[in-house]
Amino acid sequence: MKTPHPIVIAIDGTSASGKSTNAKLVARALGYVYVDTGAMYRTLAWHCLLKHADVNDAKAVAAACRKWKTKLECAENDGLRSVRLLVDGYFPEKEIRMPQTAAAVAHVAAVPAVRKWMKETQRNCIQFGNLVMEGRDIGTNVFPETDFKFYLDATLAERTARRTADGVNENLAARDQRDSQRAVAPLMIALGAKVINNSSMTSAQTSGWLLEEIRKIMSAPK
Repeated sequence: MKTPHPIVIAIDGTSASGKSTNAKLVARALGYVYVDTGAMYRTLAWHCLLKHADVNDAKAVAAACRKWKTKLECAENDGLRSVRLLVDGYFPEKEIRMPQTAAAVAHVAAVPAVRKWMKETQRNCIQFGNLVMEGRDIGTNVFPETDFKFYLDATLAERTARRTADGVNENLAARDQRDSQRAVAPLMIALGAKVINNSSMTSAQTSGWLLEEIRKIMSAPK
């Protein structure tokens, strides 16, 4: 008997569009494993800073990515199963959220060798079963074959307000430009993705819409 291939729900979108919050809500509701691909890039950025690799030097970043010892782990916390990227057996949960790490991420994520390594690693997450994976290139680059593609967005003003409410001061317009103009796997709407602008929606409303659309796809005749 052939084992069914794990389902991958791809949730892409701009910064502060609610990807993380809604991906977690959807994963909880379906009992799927949550994958934060941004955290993986943050982990590499943290590792580069730790090893004093110049994040502005693509060759230095690529070398660090080639040499580091990592392992994927599925851990459960408060009823949510999620994939974590361990470095030498350690998950830098707090370190990857620090300002200096956040500032280095965009430089690290733009390196082609890093994008290639991350794609292979993120595709390996299906070893843990059905996934809800959020990021910026899941539907276009990591799992383009999935039937479950979504793209979240909100107005720049609303996204900036959300970041400010979280105590984060970030130039989202500049971030959007960097992400969309990146040479490798730029931020874009995947072919066939369902798009939602949730500027005036709550997380409950957004995740409810996502779950409704997911169930429609699941029940559609093959």
